[in-house]
Order: sequence, then structure tokens, then C-alpha cells
Amino acid sequence: MTSTAETMRSPVQRAIEVCPVEVSMAVLGGAWKLSTVKYLLEHTHRFGELQRRLGTVTPRTLTRVLRDLEADGIVVRTVYAEVPPRVEYSLTDLGRSLDQVVGWLNAWGDAYPRSVD
Repeated sequence: MTSTAETMRSPVQRAIEVCPVEVSMAVLGGAWKLSTVKYLLEHTHRFGELQRRLGTVTPRTLTRVLRDLEADGIVVRTVYAEVPPRVEYSLTDLGRSLDQVVGWLNAWGDAYPRSVD
């Protein structure tokens, strides 16, 4: 999904007027977004699987995160017409392009606690 000015979430639209770093933060900033992308880089997940991987995230928060990432073209939600219904989340090509960024941030976050001692 390619977002146009009409379909972009308002925080992203406002960030475009500031600078590219702010756009990145508007799309990926906030609790659980980058962690969600990290786990979706591994493979497609169902909602419950993602929630277990993330640990303490509430269902309401994870729903909001996934909706935002979907609206921003990072995640695709696939609904299968089965009984019971099955919904899977995966990354778009744009979402997969975050692989190196997430890897760098993961490595930095892993090293940080040892660096501040």
C-alpha cells in the first residue's frame, strides 16, 4: 500500500513538514511498533503469537499498533475465510526494508546497558 497525502495518518502528514527523521518516528515511534516489526521480520504471525512474543503488551495496544502499521503500509493483514476465522500479519516490501534498521537498533539496545556502566 502506498500512502498518499489523503490516506496518511495525520501524525505522519505533520511530520512530513518537519523532517525525514520525524516521519520515521511518526511511523515507527512509540511502544511496541519496532518490536512488532522485529518479530514480523522473522515470519508471518497470528495475533496471539505476536502478543506472546511481545510479552506484556495488552490486546488493545497491539491492535492499535497493528492498525497504525497497516495504515502506514508497513504491515499487511490477511483474513482467511475459515471457521474459526484466521488472521495473519506479515510485512509489506516497505516493512521488510526495515530489516537493517531494526537489526542495528537491536544490536545497539543490546550493547547499551554494558556501555553505561
